[in-house]
Amino acid sequence: MRMRLSLVSAMITAGVLATPALASPFSFTTGNADGRLGALSQSEASGKFATETADDFFLTETTVISGATITGLMTAPSANISNVEIEMYHVFSLDSNVARTSGAPTFSTPEVVTRVNSPADVEIDAATRDGSEGTLKFAGSSLNASFAVQNTVVDGINPTPSKTGGEGPARGQEVQITITFTKPILLPAGHYFFRPDVQLTDGDFLYLSAAAPVAPDLQAWIRNSDLAPDWLRIGTDIIGPDPISGAAAPKFNMTFSLAGNAIPEAGVPGEPRCHGESASALAREFGGIHAAASNLGFSSVGALQHSLKEFCNP
Repeated sequence: MRMRLSLVSAMITAGVLATPALASPFSFTTGNADGRLGALSQSEASGKFATETADDFFLTETTVISGATITGLMTAPSANISNVEIEMYHVFSLDSNVARTSGAPTFSTPEVVTRVNSPADVEIDAATRDGSEGTLKFAGSSLNASFAVQNTVVDGINPTPSKTGGEGPARGQEVQITITFTKPILLPAGHYFFRPDVQLTDGDFLYLSAAAPVAPDLQAWIRNSDLAPDWLRIGTDIIGPDPISGAAAPKFNMTFSLAGNAIPEAGVPGEPRCHGESASALAREFGGIHAAASNLGFSSVGALQHSLKEFCNP
């Protein structure tokens, strides 16, 4: 009860006394699709084999993520987008069974060569958003009615050291899906993986690759129901080096963007003053807690308070 009262007091005080500071917009993008790869990204809810493709991003400050875009290939001409789900992962070994899947290939039941720099075993529960649950809205737009990719990874996701070379080229409609988080995602500074899941009425959704940003960016990883909770590197572990030219295994990034607001001086998750400090920081930035909730895309101050509770008590 004492913490709740201090939170309300901090909100009221900050909302009344704070002078609005300049908002701190956040944006991240990997750029446009480069036509090199399409990797399957669909859930078992579609009646097909669950497959996840994830790529990483950095946050340098506590950030509210209010929207995203993803770009992919729809392989069936008559397909429509029926649902979108987004998950966020820490980098291994957080949220993972380290005893079973260590960074080195010495674990008791080896499934993969390595988990170093992979996504964690399980997603961050507080950061999962699902259109079927009303926590995000989505809209698709066609970018190219006939877009080709040089290679694909769909079925060849096997716990084996042998390389497949990929499953060859594909062509379909290039679409960009614009996502609005009706419950924005609040995350502390850190290194994360972003995993979209797109359900279609027909065919497959192939998440498209983009040009790799500068280091220390990580490459994209993939897994299916048989491989989980482990992951494989799409280029290094599945496609592998070119058997003819001897060229090194490719590395891929996936095509997505994120947008929102950084929150300077937010509280530290797990610390007693996290709620009050975070509420005060939001009020200072937006000129009051009601303005903060509205500008960040929360449905109400209560919804913002709930996200602060999740953020401060992970």
